[in-house]
Amino acid sequence: MAHFSLSDSDRSSFILMGNPGLEAAHIWISIPFSTFYFIGLLGNFMVLFVVGKEQTLHEPMYLLLCMLALTEIGASTSIVPKALCIFWFNLKGITLGGCLTQMFFLHAGSVTHSAVLVTKAFDRYVAICNPLRYATIFTNKRIATLGLMCFTRALLLVLPLPLLLSRHSFCANRIIPHTYCDHMAVAKMSCGDITVNRMYGLVIVFIVLGFDLTLIALSYGLIIRDVLRIPSRKKAHEKVLNTCTTHICVMLTYYTIVLFSNLTHWFGQGITPHVHIILADLYLLIPPMLNPVIYGVRTKDLRDKVGKYTCCRK
Repeated sequence: MAHFSLSDSDRSSFILMGNPGLEAAHIWISIPFSTFYFIGLLGNFMVLFVVGKEQTLHEPMYLLLCMLALTEIGASTSIVPKALCIFWFNLKGITLGGCLTQMFFLHAGSVTHSAVLVTKAFDRYVAICNPLRYATIFTNKRIATLGLMCFTRALLLVLPLPLLLSRHSFCANRIIPHTYCDHMAVAKMSCGDITVNRMYGLVIVFIVLGFDLTLIALSYGLIIRDVLRIPSRKKAHEKVLNTCTTHICVMLTYYTIVLFSNLTHWFGQGITPHVHIILADLYLLIPPMLNPVIYGVRTKDLRDKVGKYTCCRK
C-alpha cells in the first residue's frame, strides 16, 4: 500500500483515502457511485424544471418537493465530485478550508433535508385532518417562510462544526480514511481534546433524528387517530394510503439508511471500516436517486407533466 505523508508546504492539507484497503477496486466502486449520482441529478433537476415551468404545479406540495430536490442536489454534490476525483484520478489532497467547506454544505444539506421532511409530514396532517383550512394554512408565502426557517435552523446547528474544528491544531499525518470530510473523521485528526466536538455532534444527531422523527411520528399518529374516527373507514384508509404513501416511502428511504449509518458509526465497533464508509456514502446517494422516481410514480399530476417534456410528449 502506498504511504502518504504531508510536506511542510502542505500543512493546511488533508488526504482523503476513499475506501482504504479497496484502492484496487476504486474504479469499480465509482461505477455505481457515479451512476447513482447522475441519475439523482437528472431526476431532481427534472422535478425543478417541470414544477418551475408548469403554473398548475405552483402549489405547496410541489414547492416542498422542490426544496427537497435542492437539498439533495446540494448534499450529494458537496461530496461526489471530490470522491470521483479520488476514484478516477487518485487526487486525494484537500485543503483545510476546502475540507471545512465541504463538511458545512454536507451537514447543512442533510439537516435541511430532515426539516423539509418534517414540514411535509405537517402538510399531510393538515391536508387530511383539516382539508377546509389547508389553502389558508399552507399558502405559497408561508411555504417560503418555512423553507427559510429550515435553512436557518441548519445554518445555526451546523455552522459551529467547522468553527470548532478551525480552532484545533492537527497532527502531521492528516490521512482521513473516508471519501469526504465527515465531522468526526476530521475531528479525530486533531492533536487536542475533541470532547466538545464529539458531544456537539451527538447533540445534532439527537435533534435531527430524535426531534424530527418524533414530530413526524406525532403527525402521522394524529392522522391515524382522526381517520379511525371517520365512520366510512374503508374510504378513510384509502385516502390516507393515497396521500401519505409517497411521503412514507421517501422517509423510510432516507431515515432507515441514516439511522443505520449513524448507529454503526457510534456503536458498531465490530463492523469493518469498509461498511461504515459505504453506508455513509449510500445515505447521500440513494435518496436523491429514488425520491424523484417515487414522487414521479405516485403523483399523477407530476407524472403527467414530466411525460409532457419527455418521450411521452405527444
